[in-house]
Amino acid sequence: MRVLITGATGLIGSKISNACREKGIDVHYLTTSKDKIENHPDYKGFYWNPSEGEIDEKAIEGVNIIINLVGASIAERWTDEQKKKIIKSRTETANLLYKCLQENKNEVQHLVSASAIGVYPSSLEKLYTEKDQGVDDSFVGEVVVKWEEAVDNFKDLGIEVAKIRIGLVLAKNGGMLQKLKEPVNFSVGSPLGSGKQWQSWIHIEDIKGIFMYAVENKLTGVYNAVAPNPVTNKEMVNFLASQMGKPVWLPNVPKVALKLVLGDMSRLVLSSQLVSNDKIEEAGYHFQYLNLSKALEDLIDN
Repeated sequence: MRVLITGATGLIGSKISNACREKGIDVHYLTTSKDKIENHPDYKGFYWNPSEGEIDEKAIEGVNIIINLVGASIAERWTDEQKKKIIKSRTETANLLYKCLQENKNEVQHLVSASAIGVYPSSLEKLYTEKDQGVDDSFVGEVVVKWEEAVDNFKDLGIEVAKIRIGLVLAKNGGMLQKLKEPVNFSVGSPLGSGKQWQSWIHIEDIKGIFMYAVENKLTGVYNAVAPNPVTNKEMVNFLASQMGKPVWLPNVPKVALKLVLGDMSRLVLSSQLVSNDKIEEAGYHFQYLNLSKALEDLIDN
């Protein structure tokens, strides 16, 4: 088996690339940086420049499965320019890959793509499943809709498609955990807004595990990638402070202050998504990290 990975050198992509190689799966990957191109028997890089419509067609040679992870960080301030970049990094890349497959003989049968639970409308009460059709009336909702539409186009080529809607990723080096740790580390951590908003989190090892499971079991359709036990923002901050041995004594950060500092991006921390993972569990995936306390224990060095 050979996979082609976009976003292979990122936080999640590097984990999945290593997991593939450990299982004897050859990896081709696309990169916009020629300095990141490596050439090993089981790990080969190929250059592409989506904004210019450039792609090395050799990247798809012998490839059976594509793992699509590419996308500019959504945690950068949402200027008009950044918003365009966030959307284009997900849609232009998919469209270029589609065109490459359409115009060149290939053996690709399956595409497993990243997506995000941010598509679900913010709610303190509703438990969302993959069957819910509502879309959050925010920039994140817009991004996910356009992202998934671009991915669904691959079905027209006879390719099976799986979309993995990722929750709040917890990892040692990078991801949301790093941003949450900084204020807590200086004993100025506190819940954001009401602190009642739900945060459906997932340990990075389980993100890797779900993508590998989707590849190996040829899953299709939409799957939520979140741990079985979501927590509120207040619980998240308290668990984190406890694990780091730090106090939480400041009052909640008011919603209005967050909006002043972050602008529209405040939706990322104020939005509430209570998301079910029943579908991926029913498909047979077993989580390594079910509870936040165990996940933080693994990720935080005291």
